[in-house]
Amino acid sequence: MEAASASPFASTSPATGEALSAVDATPISSIDDVVRRAREAREAWAALSLETRIETVGAVKQRILARAEEIAKVVHEETGKPDVEALLGEVLASADVVSYWSEVLPEELEPVEADIDALSYPSKIGTIHREARGTLAVIMPWNFPFALPLRTIVPALMVGNAIVFKPSEITPRTGKLIVDLFADLLPEGLLALVQGGGEAGAKLCDADVDLVVFTGSPTTGRKVAHACAERLVPCALELGGKDAAIVLADADLERAASGIVWGGMMNAGQNCGAVERVYVEKSVAKAFVEKVIAHTKALRVGTDVGPLTTAAQRSVVERHVEAARSGGGQVLAGGEACDEPGAKLGYRPTVVTIEADANPLVADETFGPVVPIAEIADVEEGIRRANASRYGLTASVWTKDTVRGEAIAKRLRAGVVTVNNHSFTGAIPSAPWSGMGETGWGITGSPLALDTLTRPRFLLVDHNRAPREVWWYPYTDTLRKLALAFAAIRGGASSFGARIGAIFSVLSLMPKRMRELKSGRSASPRAELEKPAK
Repeated sequence: MEAASASPFASTSPATGEALSAVDATPISSIDDVVRRAREAREAWAALSLETRIETVGAVKQRILARAEEIAKVVHEETGKPDVEALLGEVLASADVVSYWSEVLPEELEPVEADIDALSYPSKIGTIHREARGTLAVIMPWNFPFALPLRTIVPALMVGNAIVFKPSEITPRTGKLIVDLFADLLPEGLLALVQGGGEAGAKLCDADVDLVVFTGSPTTGRKVAHACAERLVPCALELGGKDAAIVLADADLERAASGIVWGGMMNAGQNCGAVERVYVEKSVAKAFVEKVIAHTKALRVGTDVGPLTTAAQRSVVERHVEAARSGGGQVLAGGEACDEPGAKLGYRPTVVTIEADANPLVADETFGPVVPIAEIADVEEGIRRANASRYGLTASVWTKDTVRGEAIAKRLRAGVVTVNNHSFTGAIPSAPWSGMGETGWGITGSPLALDTLTRPRFLLVDHNRAPREVWWYPYTDTLRKLALAFAAIRGGASSFGARIGAIFSVLSLMPKRMRELKSGRSASPRAELEKPAK
């Protein structure tokens, strides 16, 4: 894990440059106690009915909506994103998350009866249940500091988990606000807050937790995975992205340009699902680029596009754009840092044409308001280049032929693919958000997320009143012949007639086996088992 910063908390707003309220870091030595108290609080919480837990957690929706303006203000102060983006992507999206899980969980957590062969396992009924994992460490980033944590916290609490939540050291005030929203709803300590940098995150991974949910960089994600592997604790990792958009010659260029500019510039590009590569067919490339430039130049820094949240992130953007320039790319709009009202760490929305996929601007995650564009000869080239990334989060295809677009989408190496849109499906609670490669293997959204937040428990009830099962001791030649007959019935027989013969064998052997089981001893010498089958 990353070492703790000497000063883990941002002291000024990237939007205004004004000082932010002080935040105290959680002492590393106290984190074990925080986890212990959360585990103790979970015992009573998990004993409540699912309906009670859903109703209790569901009450936070009204609190979110009632404090919408306050939440947006805190998010804006810490990240710099426009308050409109905070309201839409953080506040309203989070309220939808609460509504969704309140509605679907009762059905999703219903036990499922297992399909058990009555001939082989008579009088047995098995059910599959989803049980809460236990105590979770939830370690979240700064780019969506309100919405991302709640996408995990809400369903995790409803199913019966306890949570120790560590927000980013960049957005600790938003993290505290999340926990405050649950005040007096939950048992004391059930949703605990740990404030701090990388050292606090490392300690949480080593603490007595049952699952680690981490969203962040691939570099830190590898360290989380290693720490969890050492303890044989599962982890869910949602890491970076380098998302591609393929624009076909028959696309609605106005919609494609407008949508891709939004998908690349929203949240100042600080979104793992942002458009960070565009491949456009050569025949329409000139017209498309002109539209992208026009839409980009119309954006207002500080109003439409906020600042980079940290100086370090702005430095990454500057390095990538300079690498593109040095590698032969053309900067057609933006391409420079700025200090505007509402964007003290601003960077002008940027459009770059570049053909070299190995260039850092195209190969590495930029996380900034930059859209690189490359021409392609045809869709096959677009698919090949889009799939060449080591990331695999989201991608998009832009075409008027939606049937063709869907066929192309199925060939793209990404966990989320959209046709004629991009970068918004994370706000849909019923849509799974996941990826492959260096994007990691975590899942949020949709019932598939329950595979992470719960574990299966198989419960079998045996109504058989016989003193022994057919396969119990003693092992005899009769049991051996029965096993071979079952193998023939299940497909081992060479013909239909042989299978019918095997059925009659079972019918004739079963009474003899019952007598053996009743007597509790073999009806034949031990040596009989060693005879070859006839």
